[in-house]
Amino acid sequence: MSANWPFLSDSALVFILLGLTLAAFVWGRFRFDLVALSALLGGVMLGLVPADEAFMGFGHPAVITVAAVLVLSRGFERSGVVDMIAEQVLKAGDRLLLQLLVLTGTVAVLSGIMNNVGALALLLPVAMRMAREHDASPSLLLMPLAFGSLLGGLTTLIGTPPNIIIATYRESVTGEAFEMFSFSPVGAVVAGVGLAFILLFGWRLTPQRAGKASREEMFDTASYLFEVQVGKDAKAVGWTLPDLHAALEETIPVLAVVRDGRQRAGHAFHGSLREGDVLLVEAGPEEMKQLEDKTGLLLSAKSDEDDEVNDVGKPADDEGDAQEPRNKIVDTEELQLIEGVVRNDSMMINRTISQLRLHNQFGLHLVAVARDGGRLKQRLHDIRFRAGDVLLLQGGVSDISESLATLGCLPLANRNLSLGHPRLLMVSIGIFAIAILVMLLDLLPAAVALATAALVSLLVGVLPLREGYQAIDGPVIVLLGAMLPVGKALETSGGAALIADAMLALGSDWPVMMTLAGLFILSMLLSNVINNAAAALLMAPIAASLASGFNASPDPFLMAVAVSASCAFLTPIGHQSNTLVMGPGGYRFGDYWKLGLPLSLVVLVVAVPMILLVWPL
Repeated sequence: MSANWPFLSDSALVFILLGLTLAAFVWGRFRFDLVALSALLGGVMLGLVPADEAFMGFGHPAVITVAAVLVLSRGFERSGVVDMIAEQVLKAGDRLLLQLLVLTGTVAVLSGIMNNVGALALLLPVAMRMAREHDASPSLLLMPLAFGSLLGGLTTLIGTPPNIIIATYRESVTGEAFEMFSFSPVGAVVAGVGLAFILLFGWRLTPQRAGKASREEMFDTASYLFEVQVGKDAKAVGWTLPDLHAALEETIPVLAVVRDGRQRAGHAFHGSLREGDVLLVEAGPEEMKQLEDKTGLLLSAKSDEDDEVNDVGKPADDEGDAQEPRNKIVDTEELQLIEGVVRNDSMMINRTISQLRLHNQFGLHLVAVARDGGRLKQRLHDIRFRAGDVLLLQGGVSDISESLATLGCLPLANRNLSLGHPRLLMVSIGIFAIAILVMLLDLLPAAVALATAALVSLLVGVLPLREGYQAIDGPVIVLLGAMLPVGKALETSGGAALIADAMLALGSDWPVMMTLAGLFILSMLLSNVINNAAAALLMAPIAASLASGFNASPDPFLMAVAVSASCAFLTPIGHQSNTLVMGPGGYRFGDYWKLGLPLSLVVLVVAVPMILLVWPL
């Protein structure tokens, strides 16, 4: 029993701690890295984790390997390896099945050689462009694309964090880790059958969200655009745009300022407003009333000059009342609008634009927000961002990419495909190939080989040092480093053995295959409500205890956890890939199980016999 808590056993304390941790993961109020760090510190205070070992997890080989893979993945992107592949993907034509085959097949292959979230992030804009070019709903492409990235990650050691975690855990149990392609025999078959199911039947189960492929349809921006004029007696004469926002106590995006027939983008206008200036604002009726009351700006009256040229949209009509707003066709190129989706690890989550100082610090105007496939109608000032939100932003072309990366947003604009520098492309491939060869020949452990490859990539200029640090997913690193000691506490306290004993008692009259299937289902369900890496960390000691109870090899049990923890197909919160496509695809929470449940059953039926065939008891 813990010295600090004499009335409760260590295993009971572990179960209480894990119960609270799982509840916090599911609640989602706090980011998963903060929950994991709280669990670690709680374990130390409860006496479950020795204080001098609390942060040893951050130096664990699994953490180093994940960080190295993230750096190498960013190097592939920058050197042009992925763009070269994406260029071919865009040639798929207008047949839906061929598009699905090319997209899911490509993301599965990429997910085997780089982080699967990174692979999805690279192909997501390509899929959006494909949907728009062929006037199709992206909902038919994006969920299969996300699930394809999960399936592809099963095939190699570096494809997904659970594989890395299980490989290093095996070393602590047997003295030898799983190697780079130890996962391939099972993973490749499961991925192949899963992709075949999606292509032949599964795509019909994806919800069809019609009319969400284009920016104009998703945000209906034109319906919210008004031209307001700075009159002679307007309070706003002499104000800057920040003065305007301060007076309104609301962020009403000014997309453009028209002066003397010349249009200037709102984010780039730094002067003072003059009489006669026309502002193109993105506002609803309530905001328009505020503009009139607090600034004296009125809806722009039509004139002969307006009829001759309309710098923002199409030529104005001669008819209609001067007080009615004119419907505009937004020239998004001129206004430099870009869409971005909020990532799971974004600094924007649960914060407002005021807290982020979006314009002052990042030079971006927020124009609109879409969630669950539809535009949010509430005031922009009040919106707290969530993972998966699609944002319509305005900013300078030169620095908008860097601003989005810093904020943790994935741009959804058309990818400007570039083959990169041929020398860097070959160097990037060569460095990765040598690292894999070193691992296969067992010359260096995976963590050392991949970390060396990442270092060499930075030294030779495949990736600038700053981008290398940006590539490392901080929240995932904190999650792994914090949960590793907590997972060990589950084992050392006897909690894992208690769960294994309960499963053995329940399945004592069943074949071992049934118990293995039960472990598979439990791990899969867990991965749908918490991060897949956390699920693998918690289930690994239970799997090892089960194997010990059966006097069997731990390999099939550990491999079952590795596969099942990466198959979070039922919810949008189980894996970052699922969350990333939720907003752009217009999916709702309950949409995922429609394709995810049958796909999970297919994976279960294929994976368990394959595991026992390749890794016998």
